[in-house]
Formats: sequence, C-alpha cells, structure tokens
Amino acid sequence: MTEKLLQYLWNYKIFKNFDFKDIEGNSVEIIHFGKWNKNAGPDFLDAKIKINGLLLAGNIELHIRSSDWIFHNHSQDPNYQNIILHVVLQHDIEVQELTGKHVPTLELKNHIDENIILKYEKLINGNEFIPCENIFDPKKVPVNFHEENILKKLDEKSEELEQSLTRYKNNFEAVLFHSFAYSFGLKVNAHIFRQIAESVDYSIINKIRQNPLQLEALLFGISGWLENPQDGQMKIWKREFDFIKAKFSISDLKFHPKFLRLRPPNFPTIRLSQLADLYQHQNLFSKIMEARSAEQLYSIFKSIKASEYWDFHFNFGSISKVQPKTLSRDFIDLLILNTVLPLKYTYHKYHREEITDEVIELYKTVSAEKNTIITGWKKLELEITNALESQSLIYHYKNYCEEKSCLQCSIGSKLLTSH
Repeated sequence: MTEKLLQYLWNYKIFKNFDFKDIEGNSVEIIHFGKWNKNAGPDFLDAKIKINGLLLAGNIELHIRSSDWIFHNHSQDPNYQNIILHVVLQHDIEVQELTGKHVPTLELKNHIDENIILKYEKLINGNEFIPCENIFDPKKVPVNFHEENILKKLDEKSEELEQSLTRYKNNFEAVLFHSFAYSFGLKVNAHIFRQIAESVDYSIINKIRQNPLQLEALLFGISGWLENPQDGQMKIWKREFDFIKAKFSISDLKFHPKFLRLRPPNFPTIRLSQLADLYQHQNLFSKIMEARSAEQLYSIFKSIKASEYWDFHFNFGSISKVQPKTLSRDFIDLLILNTVLPLKYTYHKYHREEITDEVIELYKTVSAEKNTIITGWKKLELEITNALESQSLIYHYKNYCEEKSCLQCSIGSKLLTSH
C-alpha cells in the first residue's frame, strides 16, 4: 500500500463499507470527502464531516500510519493547522498534537478490500509490456478512450506550437516549415533538421522556394556538405549556396545531419531534397488548412520526390541503381499525423468549433502505425484498425504505462476495482 493509492481510494470512495468510526469508537459521517490536492499541503481540502453531533469543515490529511504525521514534520507546518480529520490505514501511535486539538483519527484497514492492494502492488512492481498485462481485459477500455487520448495529445502539441508561434510572431507558415523539417528528419535527425530550418529567417525560404535548386542548395550548404564538391552537380549547388549566403548574409553556422543506423531511403540527403520539393507547392499552407479529407491531404504529398540527381544517388558522389525517391504512403501518414493534424487543430481551434470532430475523423482515415508498441497492444487482443487507435495507444503507453501511472489511467481504475 502506498499513500498515493490510499488517496486514490479516498477520492473515489472505494471502500467495503462506510460505517466509519474514529479510534475512540465515535461514529464519523463524511459529508464531503474534500477536493484532492495534488500540490503542497493537506491531501484533501474543503471537506465536511459530522462527529458527536458537530459539523466540522476544513482539511483532511491521509497517511499509511499515524506516526507519519510526526515523520513528515506536519506539526511545524502552518498549512496543517486546519485539519479536521486524520485518516490512516493503520493506527500505530497517539499523536499528542492531534489529540490535544481534538482532531479525530480514522483507521481504514478494515474498510479496504485487500484484493485492490494486491492488484496495485502487482501493477507497480511488474516488468511486463504494460503494468496490467496479466489482468488486462479489452472490455475494460472505456467508451471514447481513444478520442480522449488524442485530444490530450493534440492539446499538448498545440501548446508547443503556440510557443513557437509566439517566438515567430504568429507566422504559421514559418512554424509549418519548421514542423515539416522536424518530421522529415525522423527520430535520428529531427532536432538537427529543425535547427537547419530555424537557422534561416523564413522570409528567405519564401523568396527562394520557387527555385528548388536554390532551396536544396541552401539546405545542403547549411548541413556542411558542399565544402568539397565531388561532382558537377555539387559544384552547381555550391555556387548557388555561395550566392544565397552572400545575398542574404547567411550565418557560417553548420548543422551536420547523421547517417548512422539509417536505411538509404531515409538518408538526410534524400529527406532534405524531398523537403525542398514539397516547398515548390504554391499556397502550401492554405491547401493544408483547407483540406477536409485524407485524400485531399495525400494529393499534396503523393507527387513529392527528391530531385533528379537523387534518382541514382543516396549520398553525394556515389552512384546507385536508378530509383526515383518518392514519399511512401507510410511516410506521408507520418507527416499528416505529426505535422499536419496538430497544426491544423491549432490553427482552427479558436475559430471553428467543428475542428475537433473533423481532426478526429481524419485520424480515423489514416492507417495505423506498425511498431513495437502497437505489436504489444495487439498481443493483448486489442483491435487496432486506424491511426486514431494507434496514436491513442502510443500516447497512453508513453504517458501512463511507462510511468506506471495506473491510478490516473481510466483502464487501470476499472481493472483495480473489478472483481
């Protein structure tokens, strides 16, 4: 038993019976259990109890043992002066300060189902894929579970985007470019690609974007790849980069993308060239914000490919088998999920009430991801048919299961209290 679990049981009133008596045998009626306080101070605020005909209002403190009051130094803390009830799992000593103030102590050990304690201890002490793996039941997944997770995820991402918008003077197009750069970088180069994108004022990107040769040269030059040209095309890119650098006073700062442990189609050379090609689109931001269906979004990305040089290269100077470097369906899905939908939600959420439903529906039309987390959930017999479900379960795994936050989990609370 932990104090956190005790607080959880008190907050949700999960007891075998409510025939409460204090340690002196007086009947204690809990009129209002109080508001759970997650900050410093007493555990439950603004509670009301009735004891010996007296109605008391104030705060309630919970401990595993009565002696914890002393060990936690509450006697010296002014925040604990308005305590009307001390609730403990086990009463082990008299606390003179509380007795002197006539603060009753309520012992809960005979009111709590031991099965709940055993289940919880198994959850937090296990090493399975998810803490509740051995007792997991797909039927315990609440209605609207996935929608609620996605909205939490979107709100968190929206906060990040709003911070970027503040930094870039509410320039949505600049933030979209930075977000796309991050997504094109995948896990290995995401932060480096964002640094490359943010190192140049977006107004410069906007001026040269219709010339893919120049935009590609700019991205390659900032990556530090053009200092020693190995072939004619590299010399052309270097010439263009030197011109842009001088014209717009581009910094000498370089960011070096990584190739290690990447499959050739994901090499940063290919991904930066594809990013440059994407930005040839006229009115890209408007098209994305106005798209109402997944197919409209796919139509924006399906023609994107790395420039002709990369048809027979994966890296500079090394010729490979001819293969146009287009965007795969899976990669387009990734761009939609990680960049398009969060920014679309952020852009519209204050002006269009229906945007939440619209974005949720878009999640449903994108295919579910394939990764180890999703494989783990499928082994628990969960049906995962679209990105709404897969994104929800990835979010839930990272924010609840990995953290073993079972008491805050809507599935965990059902499993804990079920028989």
